[in-house]
Amino acid sequence: MLHALNPAARALGLKRDQTQADALAMAPHLLCQPADPAADARALEVLAAWAERWSPSVSVDPSGGGLEGLFLDVTGATHLFGGEAALLDQIRQRLATAGSRCRVALAPTPGAAWALARWGEGAAPIATENTLSADLADLPVEALRIDDKTLAAARRFGLRTIGSLYAMPRAGLARRFRDGDAVGLVKRLDQARGYVAEALVPVRPPAHYRAWQAYAEPLGDLGGVEARLPELAEDLARALERDGQGARALTLTGFRTDGRTTRLPVRMGAPGREAKIWLRLFREAGLGRLELGFGLDALMLTADLAEPMTARQAALGDEAEAKQAESLAALVDRLSARLGEDRVLVGEAVDSWTPERAERLRPAQDALSGRRPAAAGDPDGRPRPVLLLDPPEPIQDPVFDLPEGAPARFTWRRVSRRVVRAEGPERLSPEWWRPRPDGRDVRTRDYYRVEDGEGGRYWLFREGLYGWDYAGPADKRPAPSWWMHGVLA
Repeated sequence: MLHALNPAARALGLKRDQTQADALAMAPHLLCQPADPAADARALEVLAAWAERWSPSVSVDPSGGGLEGLFLDVTGATHLFGGEAALLDQIRQRLATAGSRCRVALAPTPGAAWALARWGEGAAPIATENTLSADLADLPVEALRIDDKTLAAARRFGLRTIGSLYAMPRAGLARRFRDGDAVGLVKRLDQARGYVAEALVPVRPPAHYRAWQAYAEPLGDLGGVEARLPELAEDLARALERDGQGARALTLTGFRTDGRTTRLPVRMGAPGREAKIWLRLFREAGLGRLELGFGLDALMLTADLAEPMTARQAALGDEAEAKQAESLAALVDRLSARLGEDRVLVGEAVDSWTPERAERLRPAQDALSGRRPAAAGDPDGRPRPVLLLDPPEPIQDPVFDLPEGAPARFTWRRVSRRVVRAEGPERLSPEWWRPRPDGRDVRTRDYYRVEDGEGGRYWLFREGLYGWDYAGPADKRPAPSWWMHGVLA
């Protein structure tokens, strides 16, 4: 089946959904390529991101049958482009430059804009609140985005244009469409005329704060981007300061002349609105990551995550500590921008009795923002190793006087060590609800802090108890084993 046609194919009388055999009979020289609807959908989403130059809220129109398109909510933004007519002309010209043919229209409702763009007269029809009903009246009923079944029923009853539905009572219209199609027809009519609201889902959540600039000549190198970035940052900082907000995440978007976009995001551990700091973070992140293509004809800087900023009065004695915290946060932000958020990590406490599970690594920016507390060692103040072995390493040939006491001598990494001091035990019950990764039984642990004759201090444990720890025949109970878990400072 023919899925899409270029102007030359339409000029030969070929139609969409026509079989390829019939098309070849009409035009033996016809060239066909396999359709890829998934790639078409992805291309439309890419174009939607590019169209954010005109609106922070761009939605994809899912209509089929070759009627796919985009919805742009330009409420309150047309004056930035010289008015409504100038905006539509710019959209049409920019898309033509990028190699995409289009039809554009502007109306107070998505349904009316959809209908006028596809069936309206003129290059770029514009409807207002006062002219909306009159502009829609002469359009065919299929301009209401109804399905084929509803369209066939409407034509069977002689309803050819949208205006023919105006005078019909809603109850009478519902009775004439007995199979329930009137629900969709009436709803689409009310949506187009603005009596019923229609929700649109943007491709990307619209940013509350953004700074945007368009250029008559495309920016062809990174030097041009870097030269214009400070002005964008200052504009965005002023908007945030006006509302008492600070940015936690920023995105620099470049709109390419070929209909694509390129982005560079940065994040911060704490909200801020200092343009100089933003510029440094973008340089650390690498402006060279922007793919300029044949040039950028617009730049946009958005605050993807904004939080309130409140002034705090610190005590005089805490001034040095506050400056140190600010310096640490700035260092973490710069390292994260340069190396990546997933490569600058800090420890975080986890609710677990097992030491190797009691801490995990998370991005340092999240930890500095105060979302989760960092790991602080044992809650009772007992020393913990500076080096924790995960997994623990086995100890060979332990020698001890009492089964419940620390070993007097043991071998670890092929070196025999004599214990001169020992402290313990510290008993940790097993987390029986969490099976071990290696499939072994979960057993009670007794931890000891020991020091050998060379001054080395270690954290080792005995896994399992003697005699009563496990059920089953005595000859089949696993014997307790000794493990090295860490090195103490």
